[in-house]
This record gives sequence, C-alpha cells and structure tokens, in this order.
Amino acid sequence: MSIQFPVLPYAINALEPHVSAKTLALHHGKHHKGYVDKLNSAIAGTAYAGKSLEAIIGAAHEASETGIFNNAAQSWNHTFLWSSMSPNGGGEPIGPLADAIADRFGNIQGFKAEFKAAALAQFGSGWTWLVRTATELDIVSTGNADTPLLHGSTPLLTLDVWEHAYYLDFQNKRDAYIDAFLSNLINWEFAAENYRADRVAE
Repeated sequence: MSIQFPVLPYAINALEPHVSAKTLALHHGKHHKGYVDKLNSAIAGTAYAGKSLEAIIGAAHEASETGIFNNAAQSWNHTFLWSSMSPNGGGEPIGPLADAIADRFGNIQGFKAEFKAAALAQFGSGWTWLVRTATELDIVSTGNADTPLLHGSTPLLTLDVWEHAYYLDFQNKRDAYIDAFLSNLINWEFAAENYRADRVAE
C-alpha cells in the first residue's frame, strides 16, 4: 500500500488573507505532493512498502537512507502543519494545555515571544514546534526534514519556516508570517488534542 497524499482539512482559500490560495496550491499541491510521490516511488518493492510514515521515518533514519527519510519526514511534517493551522485559529488555548503553557512560559505572551524568537533564529529551511517532553512543554526548531519524532518528544503543533511556506505572501518578511500564524492561524484545539492524547498514553 502506498502512502496517501492527504487533502487539506479546509478549503484552499480558507486561510486568506494570511496564507493565500496561491501559496497553498503551491505548498500543498506541489511541494507536499512531490514529497509523497517521490517517497512512493522510492519505497515501491522494498521493505518500507506498506509501513506507516512514522515507521518509515524511524527505519530510514536508522539505516541512513537519506532520500527516503527526507521525503517521509517532509510528508509527515506537512500533514501535521495543515492541522496546526485553522481558519478559526488564533486566540488562546484553554484547559490543561493553557495551564501547562502558563507553567512553562509564564503566559500566552511569553509563549508567543519565545516561539517567534525560535522561528526567526532558525537559519535557512526548517520547522519550529511546540512539543511535550518527558517533563514539560518546550519550543524546538529542526532543520530541513528533521522532526521531533526522532528526539523523544511529542509534537503538539508546528510552523513551517521554509521560504516556500510564505514567500509569495510575505516575501522576505518571516517575522510578519510568524505573527500572522500566532495571531490568526494557530490551531489551539489541535494542539490541545495532541497534548491530551499524550497524557492519556502515559
């Protein structure tokens, strides 16, 4: 069974004016689809065929199969990204996740400031994540296709800081793109679901 290319969880113009339909058509329909297509071509007839994305990521990383790893991890990261954004995003978290953010960052403003600083500091291509570690919440950045799945933490939400994610809408203004995500797009319900599921799994 091949890895399926996922549909967006909202209409292609649903994130406007913050992320345009043109950007999503390129980012989802070209970049993300390209990773899935290349992965399926690379794993056809191999021991990776029929495995989940998570299993492929771990096994390819362990075996130093760079091409398979990059396309598998980018496929997973992008699927996670689409759910990290919402047309009804922004605002503030509630419930246990809100409490955990207050414990770790002081308040939501503290979280946003630290997340933005991490996203701006990521040199070149990569991702910035809110994760749950064994002891607390944390903000981490990963380069290229790297993912927290390899580092013992549970992703709660992510922002893609590769230029293809924002250049058509924001040109070189990564800071404005990050602000738009934090103020208008961030999907706190998705993050809360991931946080709750991780706690239940303990």
